[in-house]
Amino acid sequence: MRSDNFTKILTCTLFACFLVGHSQTTKKSKKKPNILFCIADDASMKSFGAYGDTFINTPAIDKLAKEGLTFNNAYNCNPKCAPARACIVTGMYSWQLEEATNHYPKFPAKFKFYPHLLMEKGYEVGLTGKGWGPGEYEGEHNPAGPLYNDIKLKPPHKGISNVDYAANFEKFLADKNNDKPFCFWLGTKEPHRFYELDSWKKEGKKLGDAKVPPFYPDNVTVRGDILDYAVEVEWFDTHVGKAIKSLEKRGLLENTIVVISSDHGMPFPRVKGQIYEEGFHVPLIVYWKGKVKAGRSVEDFVSFPDIAPTIMELAGFKPHKQMTGKSFKNSICSNKSGIVDKSRDHVLLGKERHDIGRSNEDGVNLSYPVRAIRTTEFLYVHNIKPERWPAGNPEFDFRNVDGSPTKTFLTSIKPESQEYRFYSLSFGKRLEEELYDMKKDPHCMVNLAYHPNYKKTCQTLRTQMEKELTEQGDPRTLGKGAIFDQYPYYGKQFNYETGESMGFKKKKH
Repeated sequence: MRSDNFTKILTCTLFACFLVGHSQTTKKSKKKPNILFCIADDASMKSFGAYGDTFINTPAIDKLAKEGLTFNNAYNCNPKCAPARACIVTGMYSWQLEEATNHYPKFPAKFKFYPHLLMEKGYEVGLTGKGWGPGEYEGEHNPAGPLYNDIKLKPPHKGISNVDYAANFEKFLADKNNDKPFCFWLGTKEPHRFYELDSWKKEGKKLGDAKVPPFYPDNVTVRGDILDYAVEVEWFDTHVGKAIKSLEKRGLLENTIVVISSDHGMPFPRVKGQIYEEGFHVPLIVYWKGKVKAGRSVEDFVSFPDIAPTIMELAGFKPHKQMTGKSFKNSICSNKSGIVDKSRDHVLLGKERHDIGRSNEDGVNLSYPVRAIRTTEFLYVHNIKPERWPAGNPEFDFRNVDGSPTKTFLTSIKPESQEYRFYSLSFGKRLEEELYDMKKDPHCMVNLAYHPNYKKTCQTLRTQMEKELTEQGDPRTLGKGAIFDQYPYYGKQFNYETGESMGFKKKKH
């Protein structure tokens, strides 16, 4: 009798333990993933070892790529800080964002932001460094989330921010509710200008190591500028590495999706803010231990508007109805490399007004409107107002290009010089149409648009591009593009009589 009772008690106990264990396993399996989104400010895709760089050291990011997934065809939709970041947080194409299509805008309150949506759904959300911006927004928090910038450090070089990004992330982890998943935006200011001149020397770098793109002259000035830039890219990598260690220390890395990117290419002439490959082709690395097969490399075309719906789906929620981008969750969770989704064979790109400093008889503070389509083979560009200066007016110091030793050198080249073509490539006016063979000419040096053999290619790509833009309600394509010139500019204003602003004066040309 006692033996029977003992057997019954033991059986019940084991069954109860099974139920508890099963419940805990089920609860664990249903636990929402954490999300750490790390974004550099002005870092070119080719500046990371994961994408073939050999002179900039990015070991933390390269390790994430090796153990995760690298997207080889990720694009930002609009290659300037505020509009590119606006596409990320809203999941919408740049030309759909009204004022937020421009740089230094006021972000319309009507739009929803994925960090805020996740906050409403129970996520702990935070931001350190640079979130969305520059510009104005309504509400208590930046579109990227509540700010954690209190912890400072002594930067190793002038020009590097004193915000300790990794330490602020650590504070966020310490303060947050451990029962809640988190979504954190780690946005470094680096490698945005300005740089400490010759900081590369303090870091032991060598001029011979720098790689100079073919659209610049290869000289000491340009090489030194590129190496100063490299120092700040490495600073971004340092903080990514520290953030990963914080996750490991707390046992959180296993259930955290880590995303690495940059808003656009390096802050050099013909790159940042321009519709050429290095300006809009961005890094995109996704690490998710146990969920993303290590070492994969995907060729699918993805764009910044696709990020918000992807994050929403990875977190287990439906994308918000405003999001016009398309989730690439399937590309992330697949075990395949190469082409995963055959429909992802192109992206659309565009720009309106970036920084002011452009004027003609039509007015002041004008945009340089462009729409483009990038496919596997070609980049087709439509410069809608080719009579305007793409880099800003020369008498206003080409304000749409950040000041730098490289810019100073290029703008000092005289028309009679053999190197004057480098000046023209960065600052000269452009033809209405441009077409580049991206397999043969990745630096966009030879415009094929007016070659008779490529007339049909231009027509086909322009028709496809404008059809999609019309479907998306692009005001510029619908003949209402003047609205982008009329939106207020919220940065430092410009005196067109004296040309005085941002440290320069009107020049005679």
